[in-house]
Amino acid sequence: METSGEPPSAAPDRSRWGRLHVLDWIAIALFAGGVLCVLTGLLPRADAEATVRRILPILIFLGTVVVLAELTAVAGVFDALAARVAITARGNFGALFWLCVGFASVTTIALNLDTTAVLLTPVMIALARKLGVPPIPLAMTTVWLANTASLLLPVSNLTNILASDRIGLAPVAWAARMWWPQLVAIAITMLLLWWWYWRPARAGADSFVPPPPHVPPDPVLYRTALVACLLFVAGVLAEVEIGLASGVAAAILVAGFAVRARGSLRLQLVPWRLLVFVTGLFLVVQTIGRHGLDTVMGTLIGSDPGTEGVLRAGAVGAFFANVVNNLPAYVAGEAVIAADHHTQLLALLVGTNVGPLATPWASLATLIWYERCRAAGVAVPLGRFVATSAVLAALATTASVTALLVAPSG
Repeated sequence: METSGEPPSAAPDRSRWGRLHVLDWIAIALFAGGVLCVLTGLLPRADAEATVRRILPILIFLGTVVVLAELTAVAGVFDALAARVAITARGNFGALFWLCVGFASVTTIALNLDTTAVLLTPVMIALARKLGVPPIPLAMTTVWLANTASLLLPVSNLTNILASDRIGLAPVAWAARMWWPQLVAIAITMLLLWWWYWRPARAGADSFVPPPPHVPPDPVLYRTALVACLLFVAGVLAEVEIGLASGVAAAILVAGFAVRARGSLRLQLVPWRLLVFVTGLFLVVQTIGRHGLDTVMGTLIGSDPGTEGVLRAGAVGAFFANVVNNLPAYVAGEAVIAADHHTQLLALLVGTNVGPLATPWASLATLIWYERCRAAGVAVPLGRFVATSAVLAALATTASVTALLVAPSG
């Protein structure tokens, strides 16, 4: 399908080098704050070095997987998949719902929630306009599933990477533990998506005319991108270190573009804002933790590894994710949970993955999604977004944590 003349991965002009967007300034300010914490001694240098070493694999993964995803979009893979979704639906609005849910869920699970927010949002909006259906149902499908479908694999969310390292679960074992909570979270998301967003829209657009198949601008690059993504997913499932898996896949695709479309290899592909944001965030949160946050989190979560402690961990994680952001909420909660309380730690993870929906800043993916919608000219009804997302966060977090308790071994 066509997308108004530019690849869906193209960032708004405001975020290019030399023309910093407000989110760029937030990332820079956060990084500067983290550095200041170290320089003033609020965060000891030894602790800061340990933090940087811990998040280095995350930074490598983030940097390479975003390049992989951006070039995959330029090669037309996402557009081709979106067009295929519409064609497969055969003009049926209900079938389109199921296929969009599957598309967003698989993208989040396999490529992570930020990839869904960055790349799938403009593709879904363009798809809605191409089909003549309201864009909000497709946009909400993207942002809700970017968060609630991020439990199944370690690569699906930054917090998963941290938790899997803490618990020592390989990807296959992780999936065996988390598949049931993940299924519950997606099911509740689907139910509320249909009831609040798709069902009302269906009244005015029960059917649509499917678009023609998308023709990639360069079939060789299209196949190269598809192979690179499949190799990345295979590497993850084969328990290859995620930074290595994404790095090799990105290198293959970069090499392909160097031969076939060198002009697409730009400095803007490097997600500097995301890398700076994550580094600064971890330094600042660790500093705040040393000066009171850990105590507050410890009091609220408690030390009970049983049912009450697990439910409290999920609730506290979701609450603080919406107050500040899911990354600092997870890091602060993890610091006060005993290393052998695995179920309690996973409940915290559920809260910080499924729960950060009630406020636009609760997760980086939600923030990116909101910006992409605004850049695409889609007005998000903020009051309705907050109200419905808060209900989803509460219901899905509670149900997913319960599923973790009922079937902790998958």
